[in-house]
Amino acid sequence: MKKIFLFLSLNVFLSGFSQQYTTPVLSPRQVVDQQFSISKIVIDYGRPAMKGRKVFGDLVPFGQVWRAGANEASKITFGQDVLFGGQKVKKGTYALYIVPQEKEWKVILNKGVNNWGAYTYEAKDDVASTTVPVMATTGKTERFTINFVDISDEKINMVMEWDNTKAVVPVEIQNPAETLQIIEQLKGIRKIESDIKKKNETKK
Repeated sequence: MKKIFLFLSLNVFLSGFSQQYTTPVLSPRQVVDQQFSISKIVIDYGRPAMKGRKVFGDLVPFGQVWRAGANEASKITFGQDVLFGGQKVKKGTYALYIVPQEKEWKVILNKGVNNWGAYTYEAKDDVASTTVPVMATTGKTERFTINFVDISDEKINMVMEWDNTKAVVPVEIQNPAETLQIIEQLKGIRKIESDIKKKNETKK
C-alpha cells in the first residue's frame, strides 16, 4: 500500500514539475510585441545560434528561401494596414521569409502561416516583398534577432541581425491623415475618461 501511495505521489509531483518547466531548445522561440501607431506589430519567430558557424552563404545559402528563423514559419502580425518596405499590406498575420544575397535581402510576406519552415513555401502565396540592402555590423550577433527601432506615430524600422549582417525594413502606416484623426479622437476620449475619474474621486 505504501509503495502504491509513493508511486502515485511521485507521478503527481512529476506531472506538476513538467508543467512548470520545459527542456532547453536549440532555437528558442521569441515573441516581439511592439506598440505602433494606433495598434501593434507582433513577431513570433525562432532564434537559431551561430555556434561558430559561418551563417550567410553557408548555413543559410544565398539565393534560397529561408524561414527567417528556425523550425515553424516565422510570423508577423500587423494591427492596421501598413506599407511594408513601400508595399501595401492589409492588417493580418503573415509568414515571414527571406531570400538572402551577399549585398541585399528579399524580404517576403506570405500566406503560409502554418508552414513548417520553408519546406512548404509557395511563391503563389506571396502577399508582398521588398528588397533591402545588407549592412555589415562591427560585432557579431550570436542568435538571429528581430527588433524594432526609430519608432514614431507613423513610421518604424524592423531590424534583422545575425552574425555580422544586418538588414532593415521600413514600415509605415498607410493612411496618415485618417490615422492622425483617430489618434486625436482617442486622446479626446482618454481626456474625458480622466476627467470623469477625477470628478468621481473628489466625491469620495
